[in-house]
Amino acid sequence: MNKNLVIAIDGYSSCGKSTLAKALARKLHFIYIDTGAMYRAVTLYFLRKGIDLNNEEMVKDALKEVHLNFDSKDYQTHILLNGEDVSDEIRQMEVSQQVSEVSAIKAVRQEMVNQQQRMGRSKNVVMDGRDIGTTVFPDAKVKIFMTADPKVRAERRFKELTAKGEQITLEAVFENIAHRDFLDTTRKESPLTRAADAIVLDNTELTEAQQLEFALGKISRFLKA
Repeated sequence: MNKNLVIAIDGYSSCGKSTLAKALARKLHFIYIDTGAMYRAVTLYFLRKGIDLNNEEMVKDALKEVHLNFDSKDYQTHILLNGEDVSDEIRQMEVSQQVSEVSAIKAVRQEMVNQQQRMGRSKNVVMDGRDIGTTVFPDAKVKIFMTADPKVRAERRFKELTAKGEQITLEAVFENIAHRDFLDTTRKESPLTRAADAIVLDNTELTEAQQLEFALGKISRFLKA
């Protein structure tokens, strides 16, 4: 196996990137880095502190107080915000509605990219996000770009939220996903785009087991190198 192999997974929101990344990490005994959770944790912190996203100095000062770490329990990755496990809270709709705007801020992206690169320098990792294969690790040997029909993505996200007891409509979830797609693909700082050498994985009609099998088949040659 290659020393320090990075598997970069990018794609649209609610495409199951984290599901695939976790499955690959478990199967290959790699470290899983949930970059989306990092941006959500920053968003949660900003919401709690009432940070004005248009105030550059306020944003930079707030970032100095954000300390993120990952903890693994029972094969589940938990994100810690200043020592507090916020894994469930960052998935709430309030955070979802703000995370793309927070992610578009240059200072936020620079700080998160620095932390992500540090995490991926010395270990075999699976990392998912929006710009892993284009900005964070453009030289990654394995790049996967995930996509799926927007209606299917909305249905998946709706089921996830309602299962957690959130009162939300399918229409609201669909609108949120469409809005996030627009912001993610049009932002100035590291917009969502497929790397030229990325493997495309459309999982509209795939089960979790099928998408894992597809990914393993595509990256097997890198694992044997």
